[in-house]
Amino acid sequence: MPICDPERSEAGAALTALILDLFRLSNRMLAAGDRLVAGLGLTSARWQVLGSIVAAERPQPVAWLARDMGANRQNVQRIVNDLAAEGLVAFQANPHHRRAQLVVLTARGRDAFEAAMRLQAPWINRLSEGLSVQDIGTTHAVVTALERKLDSDTKD
Repeated sequence: MPICDPERSEAGAALTALILDLFRLSNRMLAAGDRLVAGLGLTSARWQVLGSIVAAERPQPVAWLARDMGANRQNVQRIVNDLAAEGLVAFQANPHHRRAQLVVLTARGRDAFEAAMRLQAPWINRLSEGLSVQDIGTTHAVVTALERKLDSDTKD
């Protein structure tokens, strides 16, 4: 018998099962991403940070990248430092904050990211086979709604 078996609503029980599945999926996605980009000298985490830099409208400090990724700033800082040591990113002075340097891709970093994306396209196309765009959209909407709720919970 479980030590703690709280009463959950039907939706709460369904969401709990979904979250457990999302944890397993996240682990599998990270492992698959690691395998996909290993030949480029990247990991899923490094690839994700490079993608966040590319997606930003302008160079950002590590704290902003971490916020946009929903990640821990210290973890992102460690990855950025590793990327800088390998010449994939560089730091620029931040005119708005003396200590929080801006992170920018180098030409080598852009090449690595673009190579990763060339590998990702056929992989994601195979992964999406048999899934409807409507179902993917519905899942995306649910995940986005949960992110908003979690964000609002942390602001209270």
